Amino acid sequence: MTEPQNTNASEMPTSVQRGNSADAILRRLATRAMGLTGADIERIVREARLKARRGKRAICYEDIEEGIRGHRPPVPYNLRWRFAFHEAGHAVVHHALDLGPVRGLNIDTGEGGYNLVGFHIWATDTRDWYEDMLTMLMAGRAAEQLMLKRVSSGSGGADDSDLARATRMALDMERTLGFGTEHPLLYRPHRDPGAILDRDVQLAARVHGRLAAALDRAAVILRRRRPTFNALAKALFDAQAMDETAVLQILTDGDLPP
Repeated sequence: MTEPQNTNASEMPTSVQRGNSADAILRRLATRAMGLTGADIERIVREARLKARRGKRAICYEDIEEGIRGHRPPVPYNLRWRFAFHEAGHAVVHHALDLGPVRGLNIDTGEGGYNLVGFHIWATDTRDWYEDMLTMLMAGRAAEQLMLKRVSSGSGGADDSDLARATRMALDMERTLGFGTEHPLLYRPHRDPGAILDRDVQLAARVHGRLAAALDRAAVILRRRRPTFNALAKALFDAQAMDETAVLQILTDGDLPP
């Protein structure tokens, strides 16, 4: 794997005095602070200000970054790689499908990775857009399968997990959005997706089929863009948090012709 330049956010010049804009510093800090609560951030900033005051100098990026790192336990080596593969998978597929910008990635939480992404609005609500979204949501799991030959529970386990969101979206495509493979014109709202899928075996099979197709499609994209995926995963493993500029440099360097 080649190592792109300037992909490690923690190694970039960071203080305002060294020429970086305040906006750029705030974006890097926002990326680094993913997963923290408002109270956590307030305490970290207060401690950083105290440290700077004791040193009789202005507060800088390194003070806050050090505080954030000190607030979190180190992520074990193997787990850090899995987080990096998972989040890099999401980012590469999000970019490949032109869903929108990747604002930042973070694996420095000890509780899993985070990705901050945006979405273009011109193609939303079409069948293709929903299928692309399913593919992006399944890309973390596809990345783990590709690199580790096994998957973790990191894609599921909670109502806001990748699998939960993808399952709800695939169910909506079948029942409420007009994209169902059976009776697409019927609008059938639901309050409890799990209960509906447990009762209707055929519906569950159709929803699962959509998820399996999205997983396969994500794997194809990642294999086709393997050098970019490898480069982003390694950079994220090293940096642990990457802002939009660092992520975009790797993604665009690996762009394939139409």
